[in-house]
Amino acid sequence: QERLVESGGGLVQAGDSLRLSCAASGRTFSTYARAWFRQAPGKEREFVAAISRSGSITYYADSVKGRFTISRDHAANTVDLQMNSLKSEDTAVYFCAARIIATMRAYEYDFWGQGTQVTVSS
Repeated sequence: QERLVESGGGLVQAGDSLRLSCAASGRTFSTYARAWFRQAPGKEREFVAAISRSGSITYYADSVKGRFTISRDHAANTVDLQMNSLKSEDTAVYFCAARIIATMRAYEYDFWGQGTQVTVSS
């Protein structure tokens, strides 16, 4: 059965870095585009970053551009999100997702992980 499992969340201070990882199993997710979304309490799920199937094209929300980097390892079937210069407004549950073609719309993604909490204290 296909699964996406996030890890790496935690509590950090503003300005710190954190690296999230999304491990895939049960399906050839290496042929899928992958993305990260986040959801803060009382807010809608929002796009953070996405990476194409090949890994050659990346997309970022304006709010994280220049601070976050998405990458993938096809051999390990993982997708990472390196988050630098974290701000309190980055606090949210972060979800990884997969679909054939990368988009920025959450409702278009077919597979989701359970999420990992990131809390940035100021």
